[in-house]
Amino acid sequence: MRGLGVIILAAGQGKRMRSAAPKVMHLLGGKPLLSHVLGACAGLEPDRVLVVVGHGAAGIREGFPEMDEAGWVLQREQLGTGHAARCGAEALGDFTGDVLILNGDVPLLSRLSLSGMLAAHRSRADDLTLGVATLEDPTGYGRILRRPDGDIAGIVEERDATAAERAVREINVGLYLASSDFLRAALAALDNHNHQGEYYLPDIARFAAEREARVGSVTLDDPREFRGVNNREELAWMEKALQREINRKWMERGVTLKDPDSTYIDADATIGEDTVIGPNSHLLGRTVVGARCRVDGSAYLTNVRLADDVHLRFSVVMDDCDIEDGVSVGPFAHLRPGTVLRRNVHIGNFVEVKNSSVGESTKASHLSYIGDTELGRDSNIGAGTITCNYDGFTKSRTTIGDRVQVGSDTQLVAPVVVGDDAYIGAGSTITKDVPAGALALSRAPQRHVEDWVAGYRARKTKA
Repeated sequence: MRGLGVIILAAGQGKRMRSAAPKVMHLLGGKPLLSHVLGACAGLEPDRVLVVVGHGAAGIREGFPEMDEAGWVLQREQLGTGHAARCGAEALGDFTGDVLILNGDVPLLSRLSLSGMLAAHRSRADDLTLGVATLEDPTGYGRILRRPDGDIAGIVEERDATAAERAVREINVGLYLASSDFLRAALAALDNHNHQGEYYLPDIARFAAEREARVGSVTLDDPREFRGVNNREELAWMEKALQREINRKWMERGVTLKDPDSTYIDADATIGEDTVIGPNSHLLGRTVVGARCRVDGSAYLTNVRLADDVHLRFSVVMDDCDIEDGVSVGPFAHLRPGTVLRRNVHIGNFVEVKNSSVGESTKASHLSYIGDTELGRDSNIGAGTITCNYDGFTKSRTTIGDRVQVGSDTQLVAPVVVGDDAYIGAGSTITKDVPAGALALSRAPQRHVEDWVAGYRARKTKA
């Protein structure tokens, strides 16, 4: 089996994005553009993958900490795509086999198209295979020039083309697959005698034709696959196109989306069968939703893991949480990072939970804050309960045992431990540990002033 190397060109500045961030680091479906391209290439199981970076190189590398250092190639001066490819080819050293070259800003390119191109290239034993397409309006693309016999004679960039050449509708989509020996020779022969004064990668097609090398082409039928991102408008268009594909995929797999047009699911999110997602919901990052869940709508979930049969009522915000089977959350609840809800927990309206574990079948139904807390099973947290976990300098933990009843309007001043089966009276401020099975009370004595209301009203009426 011949070896396969991949060179991804990601050194451009992307000026039309008007951004301090490198173009390939802008997010699409929750992932950088470059991540989508790397994923498509990974399906080919290449021997080497090189990413040529230039503008914002440090930021790009930081965004992919899992990538081997040897996979990054620095193009110190941006002298054109041909120069960038030459930098990548030099980094391949004495690699032999086939080399795929593509851009880092074509996130909808599919693994299927790449594998088909590779199969065609190898079956014909071509020196160079080009990705091509035919468009009604080819404006902006380089044109494929063919001889009378149909063989490819070269590629001309639009800015350098004659009027007759601009009338050609067959375009270069920016995919190149070449044998390593041919590629090295072609890149070495490139010059910058053109309108931009740059080294054009497409000129390797003319080099091949002049030397009567074997040049083939593979047609891509879906324009979305080779469409790059050059500005914010194109990024938004591509986000909508990708979202349609993602939503269609999950509906085909047994998920109900009440309003697909207002449902946003990132590329790495997953959903189980028979789950129902309401409108205006966002499943972001690596969110995992199990089977038979109900998300009523306006949910905003980031890196959340939901088990099966979970019910998220209207308008919940959750970030980096683990939720077990049968849990109910909301409406209007906020679950912050580090939250773990065990089986059959109920978190109700206007409850916030942060960095806490809540035990099986425990309930916190209204208007409470549970932070930095270990909360046992079968307990009940009354309305208005607050764990006071921060003293201005440090965060301290609260531990509440099993079968505990916490009365409404209670403040638990951490660090504090409430033992199993304890009761806490409503309106208490708890600053000391509560023994198991005890009743804790912290209240000022109640007193009455007889006939006070009548006198008060009389005074106010006279005034």
